[in-house]
Amino acid sequence: MKTLEQFKKEAFRRSGVKRAYIEMQPEIKIIRALIVSRNEKGMSQRKLAQKIGITQSALARFEAGRINPTLSFLQKITTGLGLRLLVK
Repeated sequence: MKTLEQFKKEAFRRSGVKRAYIEMQPEIKIIRALIVSRNEKGMSQRKLAQKIGITQSALARFEAGRINPTLSFLQKITTGLGLRLLVK
């Protein structure tokens, strides 16, 4: 079995993979921060989804990085977590 670092090293040899990975980092950081916040508050995906009026599956797709969220979607999530969305 390969480690993540071994996998990345091999994958980055392919054209465009490293560039795409680097370009995705801001999105990944936002998603990761919101997941950490949700977990720190002891909220399940289902509980947060119910609180903000979306389905658990929509939240799961967001957390997995499978959708490109709108600012209003991000605002719903941050509000539901008791956070404030600040765009600079």
